[in-house]
Amino acid sequence: MGSLQLEDFVAGWIGGAASVIVGHPLDTVKTRLQAGQGYGNTLNCILTVYRNESVVGFFKGMSFPLASIAVYSSVTFGVFSNTQRFISQQRYGDSNHAPALSDLIVASMVAGVVSVGIGGPVDLIKIRLQMQTQTFFKANINLKHRAIGFPAYRGPIHCVSSILRQEGLAGMYRGAGAMLLRDVPGYCLYFIPYTVLCGWITPEGCISPSPSSVWMAGGIAGAISWGTATPMDVVKSRLQADGVYLNKYKGVVDCISQSYHSEGLKVFVRGITVNAVRGFPMSAAMFLGYELSRKALRGDQAETNP
Repeated sequence: MGSLQLEDFVAGWIGGAASVIVGHPLDTVKTRLQAGQGYGNTLNCILTVYRNESVVGFFKGMSFPLASIAVYSSVTFGVFSNTQRFISQQRYGDSNHAPALSDLIVASMVAGVVSVGIGGPVDLIKIRLQMQTQTFFKANINLKHRAIGFPAYRGPIHCVSSILRQEGLAGMYRGAGAMLLRDVPGYCLYFIPYTVLCGWITPEGCISPSPSSVWMAGGIAGAISWGTATPMDVVKSRLQADGVYLNKYKGVVDCISQSYHSEGLKVFVRGITVNAVRGFPMSAAMFLGYELSRKALRGDQAETNP
């Protein structure tokens, strides 16, 4: 079981890198729509970013998640797979026994909780780097010693050191409560639809799903998960973007209250289209990268296992 654990973590690392490359441009648009001002709808946001920052603007802040999301996905997929196998071993005496729905729920929730520990700081840095170009020139805020025309952060490392210096270690976990409320149910609606859809699509008698089945099931699961997670994702994005120039929100409840009173209920579905659309290719790439690399790492063993 030790080698299988390693394979799951390595495969998650590869899948995570694939998903970042595929999904980061739409992730930038999603973050700007949720935490920014004056972008209007999705199409207008895309055109504004392209006009002001060219294609490079869509990949702003990607270096950090590309390096770190691999670790994040590695841990998430590794924890989910190994928790599921552990439960099967305890309940049925066989780690390869098909999991029940309750087994998948528990494994998904464990993965969601663990993911926040690593994913919180990763998301925070990504969002700070994505957000620092817009409000910067327009906001009438005392920028202290920052010169107008220069970004607040010079890069991921400078961003981390600035947050640690100004806000302490707790600052790295700003928005963690909202992320927990997003990810625990979110991963249930991620891994469970994927597992169920793979079972439906895969023909009877086949040992493992085909790449096209993995792509389709992973994409649909991602669209479902990200679409339903949007309201809490809005809150998380706002809490994490908060603090680049000023602190507007005291916490999750305050952020929900202020957002609702100033923009109404519609604010909580802001970015839902781009979230669902982006969720499909990102998750399809994630699961495909995960399954194919895990199969390659295990070699012929995957074909001979019952």
